[in-house]
Amino acid sequence: MYDFAVVGVGPAGARFARGAAEAGYDVVAFEQGTVGTPLACSGHVSTDIWGYVPDDAKPELLQNRVYGARFQVGGPGSTGYPFYKREEVSNVIDRVELDRTLADCARAAGADVRERHTVVDVDERHDGVELTVSNAGETETVRAKMVAGCDGPTSRVRRGCDLPEPGELIHGVLAFDPEPDGGDFVDVHLTAPRFFAWRIPRGDAGVEYGLAAPPGESVNDLFDRLTDAYDVETEHFCSGAIPIGPPERVHGRRVFLIGDAAAQTKPFTGGGILYGMTAADCAVDAVDPDDPATLRDYESAWRAELSREIALGHWLRRAYSLPEPVQHLGLRTLSGEIGVHMDKPSSFFSAANLRKMLGIGRSGEQ
Repeated sequence: MYDFAVVGVGPAGARFARGAAEAGYDVVAFEQGTVGTPLACSGHVSTDIWGYVPDDAKPELLQNRVYGARFQVGGPGSTGYPFYKREEVSNVIDRVELDRTLADCARAAGADVRERHTVVDVDERHDGVELTVSNAGETETVRAKMVAGCDGPTSRVRRGCDLPEPGELIHGVLAFDPEPDGGDFVDVHLTAPRFFAWRIPRGDAGVEYGLAAPPGESVNDLFDRLTDAYDVETEHFCSGAIPIGPPERVHGRRVFLIGDAAAQTKPFTGGGILYGMTAADCAVDAVDPDDPATLRDYESAWRAELSREIALGHWLRRAYSLPEPVQHLGLRTLSGEIGVHMDKPSSFFSAANLRKMLGIGRSGEQ
């Protein structure tokens, strides 16, 4: 019997598998396909990402450096309101290689990472968990003391163990123009209902175009309008669900969720790479596979780390649905140099940042 079985080897699953193996636990991790594919997530991340990968991985992963964003209430060509910093705000990375790098770190720590292994059933018992795993037409039963469900927004582990669903699932799409673009600003268009569209320059890797919107909206049609307005032909179209709003509980008797499976994402962007890996570290520190009561400690720990940022992120997202005149006024008033961390909405509301955006000096004069 394994100490931990991990279902899903994206950033959250790979990070937990690595940490648990480094802590001396016997860990097996299953990925339905090949690690990193199919791509269903943007590679625009904060510079904090480099604390999670080996130093020598950065040259391979880094595609572009971003110093700010232009927010536009309309489409391309409309008035843009720049928000920027003098130092890098964020980086654009090779998202597929990130997953592979993190999985390699888990392997190096001693985790047994198995690709092309699909977990088709989860049976949670009082003394452990039985997984039915399919590979190349053959099935096997794997037993573990605990299971970490890191298998994305439509998590089979979550549904198989009757854990609560996220608050909502929105539909995101993205595609790429291969023409190189080394620009250092991203473009954000507040044109998608209750969310936004984006254009991210990826250096020699080209340009990423994306859009997300709630269910009921014709996301593909909205995306076509975006790329038509930019007059570009895109390739490598990707589509996926984005979970927003963690449920009230992300653990069962011997099963716990991490990352997108737990909706540990930023409500105002949908990104979850750093939040998921933060929660994975909380799980490594808190969960003892021989003591199911420690799952409550994990629940408390990750919420202490992330719940404030997630709550503030919901407030920021509400600004996407304000009337256009109010959006113009707010963006015009607040644009300029900022001191905001893209993973921490609390930094937006900090006294120092508000003073900077409003042009108030230390003396209190504007």
